Amino acid sequence: MTAQTSTTRLTVAQALVRFLAAQYTERDGVRQRLIGATWGIFGHGNVAGLGQALVEYGDEMPFHQGRNEQSMVHAAVGYARQSNRLSTHAVTTSIGPGATNLVTGAALATVNHIPVLLLPGDTFATRVADPVLQQLEVPYAGDVSVNDTLRPVSRYFDRVTRPEALVPAALQAMRVLTDPVETGAVTLALPQDVQAEAYDWPDEFFAERTWTVRRPAADPAELAEAVRAVRAARRPLIVAGGGVHHSRAEEALAEFADATGIPVASTQAGKGSLRHDHPQDVGGVGHTGTATADELARTADLVIGVGTRYTDFTTASHTLFAADGVRFLNLNIASYDGHKLAGLPLVADARSALMELTAALRTHGHRVADAYVSEYAEDKERWEQRVDACYEAEEPDTRPTQPQVLGALDALADESDVIINAAGSLPGDLHKLWRARSRDQYHLEYGYSCMGYEIPAAIGVKLASPERNVWALVGDGTYLMMPTEIVTAVQEGIAIKILLVQNHGYASIGGLSESVGGERFGTAYRYTADDGTFTGAPLPVDLAANVASLGMRVLRARTVRELREALAEARRADTPTCVYVETETADTVSGPPPAQAWWDVPVAETATRPSAVKARELYERHVSTRRRHL
Repeated sequence: MTAQTSTTRLTVAQALVRFLAAQYTERDGVRQRLIGATWGIFGHGNVAGLGQALVEYGDEMPFHQGRNEQSMVHAAVGYARQSNRLSTHAVTTSIGPGATNLVTGAALATVNHIPVLLLPGDTFATRVADPVLQQLEVPYAGDVSVNDTLRPVSRYFDRVTRPEALVPAALQAMRVLTDPVETGAVTLALPQDVQAEAYDWPDEFFAERTWTVRRPAADPAELAEAVRAVRAARRPLIVAGGGVHHSRAEEALAEFADATGIPVASTQAGKGSLRHDHPQDVGGVGHTGTATADELARTADLVIGVGTRYTDFTTASHTLFAADGVRFLNLNIASYDGHKLAGLPLVADARSALMELTAALRTHGHRVADAYVSEYAEDKERWEQRVDACYEAEEPDTRPTQPQVLGALDALADESDVIINAAGSLPGDLHKLWRARSRDQYHLEYGYSCMGYEIPAAIGVKLASPERNVWALVGDGTYLMMPTEIVTAVQEGIAIKILLVQNHGYASIGGLSESVGGERFGTAYRYTADDGTFTGAPLPVDLAANVASLGMRVLRARTVRELREALAEARRADTPTCVYVETETADTVSGPPPAQAWWDVPVAETATRPSAVKARELYERHVSTRRRHL
């Protein structure tokens, strides 16, 4: 007698929505829903499939209406990062431009190892109507659509061309989303005819399913080697990366630092791993780092990387870790990153391995020399005095500098505030100056450094943590890239705060351009001059009015005093609120401390203009200090 399997007849889209609503993650005994909601913009490629399914099962799957497909992915990333990668959102689009708009957001998610589920519509699997509206016809391949642009930026990609193929595709998608090593953007391309096709689904497909997020422990041999390396070091330095936060390893790191006295520097993604006032926290490291951390990096004999990818900003393009014989010990859950810089690998979950390392070193009573502790403690104090000087505004009735804007926000913020930024000149200033008060206060997306990330990401963070004060810090350049999700915040009453800093151009790249012989060409927001360059009068844009036109309340601040009042009022607000402020630029007043380490941006090898010739001479001196660690 054959066993009967009960089934339910649903469309592919209906089955997918019901399946997603039943997926959960579990780590450290805490269980939560994996796909918390779905974002969408509907067109002919998804309105009759997923659009209908989201109506049919609206009680099981919350929905957010987006304004731009890329920004919907950013919102999902913000939500997932704030949820410690244990929960995320799905994003559905039509075919054509709606689908290709996902590519930048997908790359950002994958670069930063943040899980997001992308559900773009696709052209007919049966091809009976080819070419359909918005279809890209490829003469050399009949099975290619614009969705294939998502393959290189996705950690898993599948095209569901038959209903029954959804079952293995959906299960593989969940596997990758919940794998701490593999996770990133996951794409299930859904042909618009298949979305609406019915099938008899086994009911087991819709049963609740829990995906355990692993905490792999260290290999005993690698752990023993790591202990020997730490004990032999005289000037060790920890570089804390984003993996510390992903693992929730902050307390384990603090315990390790307390026990050993080893100073902790942080990357952009790792900042906040220790509170700013922890004795072992020496701030950001690398091109945008503090003088304290960078000097320790230059003289370290052992660099203990915890959950870091060692990007060029962290290594100062391989010029920062300069001591003779310096070695690297890389604690990372990904073997790929664990073996970088010819380091000793310690491939494991950050929290698990830090606890094991701490216990092992305690048996030896290991701790760095008191003289080393005194040295970096004194340097840390000197750097704090420089930060105070940058934040201070002796004349409160004048226009603020950008560091003074950060100082005004710093004076208001407590552990509950979250600041979000990704691009422009703010990441450098924040990495050097910001005093992180909680593990998740400093939300910098600097893996992809994507202009336009901040506002939609703030919405995602606020959805994950409604009780927090969430600030999107944006310059005028990044604001103009992607302001439209303000409408979503207004529509749903999501009380994010936007701090909009106007400096009339791409100030960060303008400064870089000047340093590499580019003479700030094409970086200011100005009319075209007689010689064809953008050096005419400033553009008469009113970004505050633009924000207001999208429905958000705006507070304009012209001086430091007005800025302080506006920030305080915005922080108290329970509706979406923007503070708009124009800043003095670094070419008119003293700015933040300069970069404490180099960054490799190649300069023209031959040129006629003196600025480029001079920049090349300086570039060659820096290049000569670069080294490979073997």
